[in-house]
Amino acid sequence: MELLEMHGIVKSFPGVLANDRVDLFVRKGEIHALLGENGAGKSTLMNILYGLYIPEEGEVYWEGKRVAFTTPEEAIRNGIGMVHQHFMLVQKMTVLQNIILGLKPKGHPLLNVASVAAEIRELSEKYGLSVDPDAVVQTLSVGQQQRVEILKALYRGARLLILDEPTAVLTPQETTEFFKMLRTLRDEGQSVILISHRLSEIMQVSDRVTILRDGRSIGTVETVNTTLEELSRLMIGRELRTGGMDLPQADYEAAPLMEVKNLTLAGKDKKNRLEDITLNLYPGEVLGIAGVDGNGQRELAEVLACIEKSSEGQIVFRGDNIDNLGIRQRNRLGIAYIPDDRHRDGLVTNATLQDNLMLRLYNQSPYAHRGLLQFRQIEESSQQAVEHYNIKTPSISAVVRFLSGGNQQKIILARELEQNPSLVIACQPTRGLDIGASEYVRDRLVDCCREGGSVLLISTDLEEIRMMSHRIAVMYGGKVMGIVENNEDLKLETIGLMMGGKRLEEVDA
Repeated sequence: MELLEMHGIVKSFPGVLANDRVDLFVRKGEIHALLGENGAGKSTLMNILYGLYIPEEGEVYWEGKRVAFTTPEEAIRNGIGMVHQHFMLVQKMTVLQNIILGLKPKGHPLLNVASVAAEIRELSEKYGLSVDPDAVVQTLSVGQQQRVEILKALYRGARLLILDEPTAVLTPQETTEFFKMLRTLRDEGQSVILISHRLSEIMQVSDRVTILRDGRSIGTVETVNTTLEELSRLMIGRELRTGGMDLPQADYEAAPLMEVKNLTLAGKDKKNRLEDITLNLYPGEVLGIAGVDGNGQRELAEVLACIEKSSEGQIVFRGDNIDNLGIRQRNRLGIAYIPDDRHRDGLVTNATLQDNLMLRLYNQSPYAHRGLLQFRQIEESSQQAVEHYNIKTPSISAVVRFLSGGNQQKIILARELEQNPSLVIACQPTRGLDIGASEYVRDRLVDCCREGGSVLLISTDLEEIRMMSHRIAVMYGGKVMGIVENNEDLKLETIGLMMGGKRLEEVDA
């Protein structure tokens, strides 16, 4: 008997059929991967299971009984837990307080803290989720906070865990430990649904894979009986290109396109968010910035794009100091910015797709003439961008918030890259994109370098960083731990230690 059965699930949104009679079957004690392109319906299907959406058609069976969860509370009460990519923890509370938040443990309201702490320690030891119940969450690493989220679900009796892109915030060493933990959960009889865009990881840790395409379930395969090429073909309809990127030769003899000199950004608690950052970007170069999320990468990108003003230091672009230039002025000089938070910085989600594509260009020719918008030109350009970037939308007039996250990201990429910039500050440019779209985006970034431009690539995906970068700088705690000049000789162990706070010279020693 299957632990979970989802039969013929149908769910639609305005103009979009997100799930079209989708089937999913998960066994007890297995790691089941869920694959699909952006807009294929993965998140919608999981949100139905977790009680966030109600399907229009179809049936869900949990442990052999038909169910219809209408809230996450019902799903949790029945043994289904979900760990979102962005954690739902109260930073100023302890691990123990976060785990029991909203519950009435034994002895409530006179809580036996020692007894609850002992239960949490026993649970963490059983599954290899080492964490101190008394630690304050904001003092923990991102990897440790993820363990707290998983412990919170297990403490509530979860027998099925849904994990959304769980390795995106982990170092290579943490990822290895995370996979060990998943196998322990499986061996103890727990089930896991793993949503990930990293096919190599899915091949490494999953037992079975279900593939969705265009809202439909293409099929389920045993991982040991498939290959990366077959999964790619099932997922996007063609085989994924293998091998590294064909990077152009960077011109290190020329003057730097951009120079960042002793850049510092003050924080509110007397601790600098960026400290003494010095970097050069040369024509034709992709400079990768690696590090676990939250170590100053976003701040660096925002200072360079002029969303934040630095406290000290200089930014020189094409030989001129641009410290006093604003966002629009830097953009017109040829500096494009792809933010890591599309909702906060990249899109007006209640506006149309067409309006979002025109945010930078609405007052420039050929889209405006003597103060009047040229709607025909705007529509043609918008439709071309939709086709060029394979944005799945009912029309260019669709409201952006109704599109999938991956398609929202493609709108930002189309807007920024279509201007042929000479410098692209790309912060997590393929986050949330399927493998086919990611391949296309990487090609476009490299095209920028072939034309003499530069790319500052900030990514938590180490495979992407290693594949695309001429040189790699690693950040930790707002500082650069070192710059690896020869990417070909870089070991994952080295970059993992630097991401954890070791300087390059300490690792080499």
